[in-house]
Amino acid sequence: MASAAACVAVAVAAVLAALVWTLWPSGTAEPSEFGVRPPAAGPSAAGFPARSTAGAEPLGVRVPRISLDARIEAVGVEDDGTVEVPADAGRAGWYRHGPPPGAPAGSAVLVGHVDDRTGDLGAFATLYRVREGDVVTVARRDAPPVRYEVTAREVVDKDRLPAEVFRRDGRPVLTLVTCAPPYDPESGYEKNLVVYAEPARG
Repeated sequence: MASAAACVAVAVAAVLAALVWTLWPSGTAEPSEFGVRPPAAGPSAAGFPARSTAGAEPLGVRVPRISLDARIEAVGVEDDGTVEVPADAGRAGWYRHGPPPGAPAGSAVLVGHVDDRTGDLGAFATLYRVREGDVVTVARRDAPPVRYEVTAREVVDKDRLPAEVFRRDGRPVLTLVTCAPPYDPESGYEKNLVVYAEPARG
């Protein structure tokens, strides 16, 4: 994975992420934060979804209000310990070494680009416009889709991604990660944009 083209890189050994970002138009303002990061401690969600479908592979993610609609592919870990990122900037990657979306416990992580070398916007570019309460739907193979509601968004230093982003237990959450300004021509993006969504009620 070329660091100049990558949108996300995760330092798995440290259970933290060192994110390496693609190009984004200079001068883009840092996205605002809202809500409170879901606590790691807490019960799993019994019945979310049915136990028989809890491990179903995710196929696509949609956030209708912001026109986010991307296919999902499973991603693993590169030889250098960073997470694989889809070569197609229009796709999202599910970190397959963690829980899948719909798991009754833990953080299901989706990573995505904001753009590519050509300047075309990536799968997660519109996360800059996400709001609290936005509905996130994840389609799954041979299983009903699962729905989440956005509850929080934060911007963190690229080498300080919260460890609980990759937790495998506790209350379930869908975590979407992409890059955020400022952008340094030498080292890439200096921030991470992290969006948290919790199981939708009803």
